[in-house]
Amino acid sequence: MIESLRHIVQEVSAAASLDEALTVIVRRVKETMAVDACSIYLNDVRNGHYVLMATDGLNASAVGNLRLGLTEGLVGLVAERQEPVNIENASAHPRYHYFPESGEEQYHDFLGVPIIHYRKVLGVLVVQHGQPRLFDNAEVAFFVTAAAQLAGAIDHAAASGDIRRILSSQRASPCCIQGIQGAAGVAIGTALVRYPLARLESIPDRQPEDYRKEVVAFKMAIGHVQKELRACRSRIASRLPREARALFDVYIMLLGSNRLIADTIKRIRAGNWAPGALRQTVAEHVRAFDQVEDAYLRARGEDIRALGGRILAQLQPEGKTPRDYPERCILVDDEVSIAQIAEVPGQRLAGIVSMRGSRLSHTAILARALGIPAVMGLGDLPVGGLDGADIIVDGYQGRVYINPAPAVREEFEHLLREDAAISVELEELRDLPAETLDGVRISLYVNTGLLSDLMPAKQCGAEGVGLYRTEFAFLVRESFPGEDEQYLTYRQVLESFAPKPVTMRTLDVGGDKALPYLPVEEENPVMGWRGIRVTLDHPEIFLTQLRAMLRANAGLGNLHLLLPMVSRLEELEDAKRLIDRAYAELVEEGKPAQRPKIGVMIEVPSAVYQAARLAERADFLCIGTNDLTQYLLAVDRNNARVANLYDSLHPAVIQAIGDAIAGARRFGKPISVCGEMAGNPAAVVLLLGLGIDKLSMTASNLPRIKWLIRNFSRRRAHDLLEKTLLMDDTRAVHHMINTVLRDLGLGRLVRTESDDYPRG
Repeated sequence: MIESLRHIVQEVSAAASLDEALTVIVRRVKETMAVDACSIYLNDVRNGHYVLMATDGLNASAVGNLRLGLTEGLVGLVAERQEPVNIENASAHPRYHYFPESGEEQYHDFLGVPIIHYRKVLGVLVVQHGQPRLFDNAEVAFFVTAAAQLAGAIDHAAASGDIRRILSSQRASPCCIQGIQGAAGVAIGTALVRYPLARLESIPDRQPEDYRKEVVAFKMAIGHVQKELRACRSRIASRLPREARALFDVYIMLLGSNRLIADTIKRIRAGNWAPGALRQTVAEHVRAFDQVEDAYLRARGEDIRALGGRILAQLQPEGKTPRDYPERCILVDDEVSIAQIAEVPGQRLAGIVSMRGSRLSHTAILARALGIPAVMGLGDLPVGGLDGADIIVDGYQGRVYINPAPAVREEFEHLLREDAAISVELEELRDLPAETLDGVRISLYVNTGLLSDLMPAKQCGAEGVGLYRTEFAFLVRESFPGEDEQYLTYRQVLESFAPKPVTMRTLDVGGDKALPYLPVEEENPVMGWRGIRVTLDHPEIFLTQLRAMLRANAGLGNLHLLLPMVSRLEELEDAKRLIDRAYAELVEEGKPAQRPKIGVMIEVPSAVYQAARLAERADFLCIGTNDLTQYLLAVDRNNARVANLYDSLHPAVIQAIGDAIAGARRFGKPISVCGEMAGNPAAVVLLLGLGIDKLSMTASNLPRIKWLIRNFSRRRAHDLLEKTLLMDDTRAVHHMINTVLRDLGLGRLVRTESDDYPRG
């Protein structure tokens, strides 16, 4: 039976629509369990019914017409109890409800199991026999297993089916699809699917008729894309400061990568046509990025995939047909690229919807720089048919509304007007200090990782860089970058902000962030060889980076050096000895250098409990709340099955941060927060109460956090903290803080957590 179930799941996943998926399920489950009838009832949340959506054994005419109340009949009992219901004589059960249109009077027994996806009851799966008998334990176990495995496929098929039904009938109900917040804001407009071409991953291998022609075609495609990107950069120049144009330089640089070109040509000469060779090369390049846990670094793989799609479009002549742009254009694609964004006339681009990608992809970064609302990562949905549909992009909550109801549209039009007023207020705060109502000054910094990311920081009034990730330069290369190459990068970053401080994190790779040229296989990489453990084990790598950093700091003195993943005191001491050695070597060689301040990241539980000892030996501490939350709660934040349990407002996380702060204060050392909590208004309230006075966040979050701080008091924050520490339920914590913010007229800051939004 397990083998049969595997085949059923595969068939369902490959189904083109929800109806097809449900039909496959009832037919194949009926065959596998040798029953007389199998039926699926799905939850119609909007109308409060369970609807018969597919059957093999009941009357076909009842499909779509037979509706039960949420607590009605045996189906309602299964959903209510959220467990299997196995009955030998169904008609004798007190919850039995006979529906003449179903034709089920010929069946006597009943076995129903709930279809549950992430705690949500999607529906009920039912099998029936003509002869009264109880299903045995093996049959029940298989049926439960089938429902559990099919739940995800049904949920995905339902989302895709919603879109298809909406496109096929204007009378269909509006649709709301959940994605990932890419760039804050609201946009209302018309969808434009710019490149409805085959996805790169679907390109087959094919023997070329003439590999020389394929090589020429590939090189021409590279040249065309480079030319397009330069043209796009020129067109968008007037809409962005100079530093933002570096986003295009990154793409052009990647296109000029000898490895990208040479590897593709090598595969062509080995017997594959250009599109197939391109697919293989791109897949190899992004593999290292896709496997990393760090969301920022994983997003760089999205950039390479986007470039691959761009090159593929040039290799497919049909992809070059120009399009007219709607007046309020919502750009939609499997993976929207920064070049596609630049092609849309600035006055017409209203929003972005990318089925793939994250809020840390260059697409999202550029969207935030342009102030364009964006939703990313909606999944594998049929975007091709969305062209021309009415769409609302809710960048605050990561939702997309397709053909929205009039009431929903009216609500979002109101939010648009409100956002316009907020933008004026935030712009006026840019050069003002982040100071609470009771006179407490808070320093606000930004997190970056690429030279191109520095632009938003200069626009939002940041007081420096609180976290500069150095690992990207290592991950995109074929070998370790040399000292001079690293020096030039670090010097440019430090000079950009001098005399403001720049905190650079030393190389944080290893384990799940394995370098392509230093592969490591581990069973549990998140707990493995990573961060400071890698660099201490390879002093030749660490010393090269340290020398480059100390040289870059010469004459500027604004470098703060941050050590990642420190879990024991001896790691800090060993790192300090290597820093001293690097400085002594540079002095001996007569090269200008300057010692930096040395800090430790508090991101593992052991560091929390040794915070005081670490503070005694370091110049500052910095709390990385992303990993700290993950390790404290034992939740992989990138695992969709448990991601809902990842909550930095968990009382245990708040208590741990408080302990780390107390350790730093014991020796009078500054301590900051550089994780996602620093950009979350609700979390910032608690951080204020804990006594944090330095926060580092993405540039897009900084203006709103400054607004919050200037309209709140530390005394009020401390009072809320005291109440929070007495709570056991994180939902209660969120509700309490959000309620307080709304009561103070600051509710606009917590839209991403609001449950008052229209659902479509």
